[in-house]
Amino acid sequence: MMSSFPNNVAEAASLRGESSEDGTVRKVGQIVSGRLLECRPETSVAEAARLMRLHRCSSIVVVENGHAIGIWTERDALKLDFSDVAAYDQPIGESMTRKVKSIEGDTLISDAGLRFKQEKVRHLLVVKPDGSPMGMLSQTDVVLNHGVEHYLTFRDVRSVMSKSMVLLYAHTPLSQAARRMHDEGAEAAIVVSDEWEDDGIVTERDIVRMIAERRTGTVGDAATRPVVSVHPNSTLLAARNLFSQHGFRHLAVRDESGSIMGLLCFSDILSILQYEYVAQLNAALRERDEALIRSRRDLHLARQVIEASLDGVMIVNEKGKIEYVNPAFTKLTGYGPEEVIGKNPRLLQSGQHSVEFYDQMWRSLHETGYWKGEIWNRRKDGSIIAEWLTINTIRGEDGGISKYAGLFSDITEKKQDEERVRNLAYFDALTQLPNRRLLTDRLSLAIATAHRHNYRMAVMFLDLDLFKRINDTLGHDAGDQVLVEVSKRLQDCVREGDTVARLGGDEFVVLLPELEDPADAARLARRIIESIQEPMRLGEREMAVTTSVGIALYPEDAQDSDGLLKCADHAMYQAKEIGRNRFQLHSAAANKLSSERLMAEGRLRQAIDDGSFHLVYQVKVDMTQGTVCGTEALVRWTDPELGVVPPAQFIPMAERLQLMSRLGEWVLRTACRQNRVWMDRGLPPIRMAVNLSPQQFLDGDLPETVSRVLEETGMPPELLELELTEAAIIDHPTEVGRILARLHATGVRLALDDFGTRQSSLSSLRYMPIDALKVDNSFVDCLGRAFEERDIVVAIIRLAHALGMKAVAEGVEHMHQVQVLRDAGCDEIQGYLISRAVSPEDMESMFERRLLPAE
Repeated sequence: MMSSFPNNVAEAASLRGESSEDGTVRKVGQIVSGRLLECRPETSVAEAARLMRLHRCSSIVVVENGHAIGIWTERDALKLDFSDVAAYDQPIGESMTRKVKSIEGDTLISDAGLRFKQEKVRHLLVVKPDGSPMGMLSQTDVVLNHGVEHYLTFRDVRSVMSKSMVLLYAHTPLSQAARRMHDEGAEAAIVVSDEWEDDGIVTERDIVRMIAERRTGTVGDAATRPVVSVHPNSTLLAARNLFSQHGFRHLAVRDESGSIMGLLCFSDILSILQYEYVAQLNAALRERDEALIRSRRDLHLARQVIEASLDGVMIVNEKGKIEYVNPAFTKLTGYGPEEVIGKNPRLLQSGQHSVEFYDQMWRSLHETGYWKGEIWNRRKDGSIIAEWLTINTIRGEDGGISKYAGLFSDITEKKQDEERVRNLAYFDALTQLPNRRLLTDRLSLAIATAHRHNYRMAVMFLDLDLFKRINDTLGHDAGDQVLVEVSKRLQDCVREGDTVARLGGDEFVVLLPELEDPADAARLARRIIESIQEPMRLGEREMAVTTSVGIALYPEDAQDSDGLLKCADHAMYQAKEIGRNRFQLHSAAANKLSSERLMAEGRLRQAIDDGSFHLVYQVKVDMTQGTVCGTEALVRWTDPELGVVPPAQFIPMAERLQLMSRLGEWVLRTACRQNRVWMDRGLPPIRMAVNLSPQQFLDGDLPETVSRVLEETGMPPELLELELTEAAIIDHPTEVGRILARLHATGVRLALDDFGTRQSSLSSLRYMPIDALKVDNSFVDCLGRAFEERDIVVAIIRLAHALGMKAVAEGVEHMHQVQVLRDAGCDEIQGYLISRAVSPEDMESMFERRLLPAE
């Protein structure tokens, strides 16, 4: 049995045609290959020898039931009786060495050399920490990878060669030669013959070759000629290079006359390497002891400096756990060592920094090895401390991160001083609002942002009506109280991100950096006027204050800071001229549009209070039967003054005014009540579909509202189908998912409307209790004209079925669309082809009719 890698580094290099002499390799696991030559105990000696010769290995491991029970090496080959060829057929288990010596993969190469000498073996099985084998290590591997070539350069062959050698005549029977080599512990012997011009050499590997070829005979038949030789004065490095060049493990040593003086083996070089290693180790130990004494002295001094430092010091290990803090750390944070050691430094976080802040910190630590900057942390007592923090990465000898050292000082007072200076420069001392300077900066930034993103924005200029009279009659202290109270009320009126500034005296400016509609600015102006005119108490007196507001719009009125402020100021004076305590837009067209919008909003509020809406119903048809399977309730509004208002206008308006929950509940109740009426008249039960606004999901009580309506109207839950849009899922996936689960538990059906118009997350969709997907009419409308649209519709229908949902197509107007949808397996359709939205009375006439030809 053979795995797919060579037995050792030298053999691997030979197979690849590469040099394996890498002086940088220092551990056994790094030089041994993953290949291991194996056989079973019943394998014949000849077959084992053949495998060793085939794979150029000097050993084979005998394995039984997955465990190594022995090893057979070239040395063991010398034990055979070569006089009888039948000996080659004996099982390898009878002649193997029973105990397999092993060594762990993380052992140093130099230590492996010592093990070879101690165990008196030439092969060690390399194992992983769990005991599983990695490969076989030979003396050859160690010599080629020991990494001490400089020692071999200064030693010659004469100093380590074996002067005693076995000399054999070529006619000596192989059995006698093997027995003599075994008895004298020789790995090789010199072979001479009167008939040969050059001497030869026979090695254990030659003996294995004879066994593999099932040959007996004389030692001359097994010998290799001529023997490669080296001069006794050559360096051991030159000898090692010869070994590598020829793939031998033995060299003859010849003097100047050409006579063989002895043999040089790999094991001889290994012996001198171990001698040099021990000498080097002793020198290193002496140097280590001296360095340890110096290190202890330096460490004691460093600890004294750290303990006495006024800056906090914290040491964190590579796992993010605190290992050490100094006394200054305790003084600055309030935490003692016993309270923080072993814990994560995040216990100091103040919550004032974003995730991106800490991501950047760790990125800097990993890329540059340090980070420094200002950071806000929290003391043990909960108070916030500003720190100047420096963190350095400490690496171990292997280059990996072992520690992080943090050094910080308290800069809270410095930051407070900076804040006070900044407030004096940018904030009004009386009201603490931004002053003219800060307003100018923010206004310039807002204009640049609005220009870049094509936003609209507004500037509101206001002052208090007859404020001078307050100062003259009640005094400046009372006037200051009024200004402070007005500033608070202004801040309560605006959104987060808006700016309220005081220019001086009783003049204020409100900046709205993002504006969807001029009516939004008008609404805010009205809210500000109503808020300010609420009575305010000054001591024991109560008084009312009014204000006039001017509004300028970007980009309609002006495109720069000064222009917008001038337009707003001018509009404010117009408001004063027409009676005070009111607002005025600078643009007449914007004034008209704002007035119309405000009037429409007022009519909408009144309509919701009066119930001036009505429902119409658009039928859904089953594609298989061609009969009614459900209907969708659609809300309509006809106002006495505005006339018919399209849903595309009043639905967004209701959402903007936070009225959709009230309107949605009315629609739900009315639709369920109508379906109950149809059932009570004996008409077949059908599903009633009701659309939900994303706003209804955010109000939080939607499941309770649905349950209450079902109970009040007596409509079975399974006949109610609630339709939501992709936008609701995308914008608020977590909240919507929880609410859908609660709705599904009541027994109602859930459908996803306008599917394909937004990029829903399929990973989220598959876990939501959706019963049906509605293919948006924008895709259905193109069926028959655009192949890609047909493919999209088919894909959506298949997706719905794959998710266990029904597929419903809306906006069907032509029969060719029906055929495409039917071929794609669509379950239900609705659209003008079947019927427009009709009154409840007209809807009744459709219950018993076949509205679509059956398949």
